[in-house]
Amino acid sequence: MKTLFMLIACLLVCGVSFAQKFNKLSGKVVDEKGLGLPFAVVKILNSPDTTVVKSGAANVNGEFIFEDLKPGNYQMQVSMIGYKIKKTAVFNLNADVKIPDILMETDAKQLKDVSIQGRKPYIEHQMDKTVVNVENSIVSSGSTALEVLEKAPGVQIDRQSEQIKLNNKSGVTIMIDGKTNFLSGADVTTLLSNMSSDQIATIELITNPSSKYDASGNAGIINIKLKRNKAFGTNGTVSLNGGQGIMPDSPKDLARAGINLNLNHRDGKWNIFGNGALARKASFNNTFLTRTTFANGLASDFTQNFDRKNKGVGFQGKLGADYYASETTVFGVMVDANTVNTDLVNFSNTSIKEVQSNVSSNNSVLQDAFSKSPANNLTANFNVKHDFDKAGKNISFDVDYSNFNNKKNEEFNARYLNHAGQQTNATLLRNTTDANIDIFAAKTDLVLLINKTMKFEAGLKSSYVVTHNDFLSEQFIADMWQNDLNKSNNFVYKENINAAYFNFGKEWKVWQIQFGLRAEHTHSNGNSVTANKEVDRNYLSLFPTAFLNQKLNENNNIKYSYSRRVDRPNYQQLNPFAFYMDPYAIDQGNPYLKPQFTDNYEIGYSHKEVSLSVNYANTKDLITQISQQDEVTRIVSVIRQNLGRAQNYSANLYFPVKITKWWNMQNNASLYYNKFTDANIEGAAYSASKLAYNFNTSQTFILPKSITVEISFWYESPKVSGVEQTTIPQYALNAGIQKSMLNKKLKLRLNMDDILLTNYWKGALDYQNVNLRVTNRYTSRRANFSVSYGFGNQNVKSARSRNTATDDIKGRAGG
Repeated sequence: MKTLFMLIACLLVCGVSFAQKFNKLSGKVVDEKGLGLPFAVVKILNSPDTTVVKSGAANVNGEFIFEDLKPGNYQMQVSMIGYKIKKTAVFNLNADVKIPDILMETDAKQLKDVSIQGRKPYIEHQMDKTVVNVENSIVSSGSTALEVLEKAPGVQIDRQSEQIKLNNKSGVTIMIDGKTNFLSGADVTTLLSNMSSDQIATIELITNPSSKYDASGNAGIINIKLKRNKAFGTNGTVSLNGGQGIMPDSPKDLARAGINLNLNHRDGKWNIFGNGALARKASFNNTFLTRTTFANGLASDFTQNFDRKNKGVGFQGKLGADYYASETTVFGVMVDANTVNTDLVNFSNTSIKEVQSNVSSNNSVLQDAFSKSPANNLTANFNVKHDFDKAGKNISFDVDYSNFNNKKNEEFNARYLNHAGQQTNATLLRNTTDANIDIFAAKTDLVLLINKTMKFEAGLKSSYVVTHNDFLSEQFIADMWQNDLNKSNNFVYKENINAAYFNFGKEWKVWQIQFGLRAEHTHSNGNSVTANKEVDRNYLSLFPTAFLNQKLNENNNIKYSYSRRVDRPNYQQLNPFAFYMDPYAIDQGNPYLKPQFTDNYEIGYSHKEVSLSVNYANTKDLITQISQQDEVTRIVSVIRQNLGRAQNYSANLYFPVKITKWWNMQNNASLYYNKFTDANIEGAAYSASKLAYNFNTSQTFILPKSITVEISFWYESPKVSGVEQTTIPQYALNAGIQKSMLNKKLKLRLNMDDILLTNYWKGALDYQNVNLRVTNRYTSRRANFSVSYGFGNQNVKSARSRNTATDDIKGRAGG
């Protein structure tokens, strides 16, 4: 009987359950302008006990739907960062209901707290990279991208060869917004010199990239990320900057000025963004050089002085859009362009002391040189990303096109004077260079999360580069311009790289591993049309990577990594042109250069924010710059060659110090040993090595009345690089002050670079018959002022959507 009663009761309860009607509740969360707020957190609370019945997030349009709700009394609670928590009135649900839009109010106090707590330090050390937060730096305001890089830890700007080095290693790959830059060293320097620091959000320094990155760049990757607003509605930032170089024995006109505008509009499924910058630049460079020659009983001492004044106006702009077709699929397009028109005025004075048969004489050469160099760059990108699930499984596809064009017109007017100062001869030369680069690239990347502890990545990439460099050299003879056939040339370079990679990662409680392999097939062809000289290369290379991370405890971590990298000669290095600099100096490429390969090893230890790493890099066939001196003509030729082997041992220490609540320090120190060897360079064995070090510190002082002061200092000891010796230390003291006003929307900044005027270079080249001493001074000391104003909706939004959009646009070409 008891069992029968239990059965009847169960049937009654089940019957009631089956008969009960479930209801659907829907609605929309909007901001003060009536725009949908994506991904707001929505909770259904039972009334009156306020227990959570169901919770979820609104979609990209701010809409939400809850199904299978029992009839009853409920209350809704909505929350989102930057807004006050909103609770609705209690309502009865006995049918499907679409409630009125839920209006969220901005929480100014919360935004202020988020702003204060979210301030990032100037330098952040992450698991796989170092991040320099340029937009938070006062001393970086009003500078160029190249000058900001010079202040970054471990980065050196070699102004002699126009190379950017990382941890004293050349061969750095420069990326902008995640896209690989295919330009040569001098062209990259020009591009970064025209880019304002007010456009830059962060700079990422990646010393040991994984297999998903292109294998080029033995020193690693520097990725420059431009600013992008992160708020809904319409918002932006406008900034003005001006600066003046303060250098002794230099022209007065060393002024620079610029205006920058960043805009962002987010409405529904569309996010449209853009930025633009117009800048005027001016700089001065002085090079003092001494060298000796001896041949056929004639001894010559050369003293050369070069004064170069460079000024120009440039524009940079970007326009892009993201379309959120669904919560899982995003389409993106982007076009960016930059142009700069540069005028260079170069005066050189060469004094030659000659001694033959104990008879001495003094001659000189005075040269005026003028150069106009308009350069243009256009890049277009299309991107699609689809998320299979919220856990991180996704696939993306990118296709890019980029064009770079540089037309240079140069004129050289040289006058030859005897010991009495009388003109004995004169030459008039002009060069015309038309360089054009077309780049096509496409790639796809797949990310699969096998489970919570295992991850697999794979991808394909193909790139095709075509460069045309037409060089015409003419000399004015017999009242007419005549083609110098020994110098004029037409050089065409083509390069096709097809790559495939995979990465596999696995996590345990203490250990994390990641290993990968990248295969790249390269086919390059350099064709000197005029000289009928062609070099064709076809090769397959494998690039393994391995990373091991050991978590000792909550605050202590050890990581081990290995990667193999390659640096292929760029078109300018392969170009056999003889570029005229003055009657006794030329710059020449080498079509027979081989790629250089590097094995990188690194061990790193971190304790909380303090980190220490030890690195070793072994490079074969190092691409380097050497000088050849012809004792008969006394002409120095700067050329590129492969040096047998380069070894780099380094140790890097980063340690922040919080002295007080208002005084913070960030410090970075490096110790490295470089060794260069070659069995036969210029006819003899070569070996050079040196222990060197550098130090970088940044002090931030947060003062009352929204005033912030920054003081930074960096120091670089003498060092060796290939056949070149730096003979003096380089260092600079920089300082800046910032005042925030109008609820931190308006910022005024004033700073000065190289206050003590100590950032200049002295070096020596001693091998075979080359004996050079060089001093190079440039516009290192400059006072800068900038003002920026943020307008529109500056509300902080949820990270999910914005991270996805940032990855879509900025994580391209580099994986």
